[in-house]
Amino acid sequence: MDLLPIYTYGFDVLRKKTRRITKIDDKLIHLIGSMFKTMHAANGIGLAAPQVGIDAAVTVIDISRAEDKKKITTAPITLINPVIVDYHGEAVMEEGCLSIPHVRGEITRPATVYVEYHDLDMNKQHIEITGLLARVTQHEIDHLNGILFIDHLKKDEKKKFKPDLDLIRKGEMETDYLLAELPKKGKHVIHKRKY
Repeated sequence: MDLLPIYTYGFDVLRKKTRRITKIDDKLIHLIGSMFKTMHAANGIGLAAPQVGIDAAVTVIDISRAEDKKKITTAPITLINPVIVDYHGEAVMEEGCLSIPHVRGEITRPATVYVEYHDLDMNKQHIEITGLLARVTQHEIDHLNGILFIDHLKKDEKKKFKPDLDLIRKGEMETDYLLAELPKKGKHVIHKRKY
């Protein structure tokens, strides 16, 4: 499995709706393994394919490192073509994103979501989730639809992050994980990496 560079705020790939996956093959399995490796190396708990420059509706989630060790830990999960089919309740929680380093904000989302997705055998699954797993799943499904967590912020709150967002867009934000390099002319382009 490869360690993949993470694409940051400003790259067009993060603003595009991803294409659905129609079959499981060795390339996809390799991509998923590389996504888990990349997410863990960056100390993340969720990662969507666009964040590694790939146009594919797949995300990986592992909240076990963030959970209270006294509770039962949640197993890592891969969601292929996930869709939120219903939701209820409301919860406010601080969110951050590997693609928007060092920026965190309070985001209101549904407390419980019902998700339909395909598993690694392309079988359709339905799950009801709450808590941190629901939060991360919604965040990652947003990525597959070209939505970033900062899009959920109120206008004045997003404004206060503008200096940080400008630094990220220019490639001037440092992280302890591998980031995708800006194109030579500093212009962001759509990346069409294939898995």
